[in-house]
Amino acid sequence: MNYTSQYEFTIIVPVYNEADNIEALGKRLKEFLPLSIYRACVLFVNDASNDGGLEMIKDICRRCNHFFYISFKENCGLSAALKAGIDFSESKYLGYIDADLQTIPEDFNMLLLYAKDYPLVTGVRSDRQDSYFKKLQSKVGNGFRRMVTKDGAADTGCPLKVIQKDYAKRIPLFTGMHRFIPALILLQRGGRYKEVSVRHFPRVAGKSKYRLSNRMLSSFRDCFAYQWMAHRYINYQINDKNI
Repeated sequence: MNYTSQYEFTIIVPVYNEADNIEALGKRLKEFLPLSIYRACVLFVNDASNDGGLEMIKDICRRCNHFFYISFKENCGLSAALKAGIDFSESKYLGYIDADLQTIPEDFNMLLLYAKDYPLVTGVRSDRQDSYFKKLQSKVGNGFRRMVTKDGAADTGCPLKVIQKDYAKRIPLFTGMHRFIPALILLQRGGRYKEVSVRHFPRVAGKSKYRLSNRMLSSFRDCFAYQWMAHRYINYQINDKNI
């Protein structure tokens, strides 16, 4: 039995070496659950952390009945962790938030207001609390991505999203997928999205996993992978079955 099927909303939290944030993250998520517009649970996806984070996640899950986890055998990256969370979630709505607490669970309710009407509701960091160089990398990368995908999305790097399950399940897996979620939703029949301004905070613990080499340069390469995939994307709908 997949326990997430008992909930309307599953919050997927990819985790890689965030031991310094786990306790605070668990506390914020636990406090949010009774406030959520939809009955919610949390699914941690441990991306083979080697800092003791898995044991902390297991302990938090033991202490809260609405917390669950899956753990990779080896490190696979953010896109794979997010896709695994989608694959293992059976709630009507799926949420995504990073483990660094630069965005906060409370803002999910602003996105959930539109979840019935839009396959994707995505946050836009209104007052981004990052370094100038980090923001510059994102600005350049986002501009190039918009030129290639023509998705019009203002801030695909914002790690606060709500996706209707049926659309989420059809998102194809490839490295860098997490940067293209609005574009991948638009590829699907009926796909559309809404952007909502959310709060953003400085990182107070742990270290960012992104540098110039795996943020901006990788995003350029991934744009070409997206372009190749988009022209070959298979789009079908079932209108009858007896299975």
